Amino acid sequence: MALLNLFGVRRLWPYMIGFALLWYAMLASGIHATISGVLAALTIPLARGEAHSPLKRLEHRIHPWVMLAIVPLFGLASAGVHIDGLGEVLQPLPLAIMAGLFVGKQVGVFGSIWLMVRFGVVEREPSTPWIQLYGAALLTGIGFTMSLFIGALAFPNDPELVDAARLGTIAGSIMAGVSGWALLYFSRPFVVEDDRDEALEIFAGDFTEPADAPRPKAER
Repeated sequence: MALLNLFGVRRLWPYMIGFALLWYAMLASGIHATISGVLAALTIPLARGEAHSPLKRLEHRIHPWVMLAIVPLFGLASAGVHIDGLGEVLQPLPLAIMAGLFVGKQVGVFGSIWLMVRFGVVEREPSTPWIQLYGAALLTGIGFTMSLFIGALAFPNDPELVDAARLGTIAGSIMAGVSGWALLYFSRPFVVEDDRDEALEIFAGDFTEPADAPRPKAER
């Protein structure tokens, strides 16, 4: 695959064949097969400002499948939680974890940003309105790996409490993810001219805009 890159191969299918062979070799050798994905990504061409680089095309094609299907299914399968009814979610431990992820995270992150800006420690960029900062703060409530790990460490000798902690983690993460996505999706997008020019240089060809398209000015 590195030789394909070196010789300027720009089609994706030769790299996909090489990745499949690499994945099988990794799996058969006993090494975790996910490492093959990291190694394969390092060999697929990506050039700054290139209109249709193979790596960007691949990323855009698999992104919806990864974010909306593979990652959620992996998290749920790894959690191994059995839900018998809504009453289990309303128990004290799951509710406490949900509150920590959904309420505590957004209050801590957004509150810290507001205080830093208020007292002049940092300056908020005009291209980053408060509504988008709050949406990003909501998304910090998504927790799978570390939250599940901490839940297992907190109750090492009580499988029922571990399951309850996992359930609270999943429910709180879903609440934070959906609310953060909705807020950012429905908020008015805002890009200043410098940011737009930089994005056009990096992701040229990924989106187009008419030559006479109006450019928004920074709001202060």
